[in-house]
Amino acid sequence: LKHEPMNINQLAKRLSLDYKAIQHHIRVLEKNNLLKSKGKKYDISYLPSEFLQVNMEVFEEIAQKL
Repeated sequence: LKHEPMNINQLAKRLSLDYKAIQHHIRVLEKNNLLKSKGKKYDISYLPSEFLQVNMEVFEEIAQKL
């Protein structure tokens, strides 16, 4: 998503995960202001929020420590 917005179906295929699992995690990430959506109804794509973009370096540093 950092380089190209995707919808839930595209993410599920790219990650070889169930649609419902992706949908759940997208909701959690949106709720925590890490993702934002663009489009309407069946044409919704997701991309990093402004908050995540500003803090991407910190986020990547934390992710490496996991």
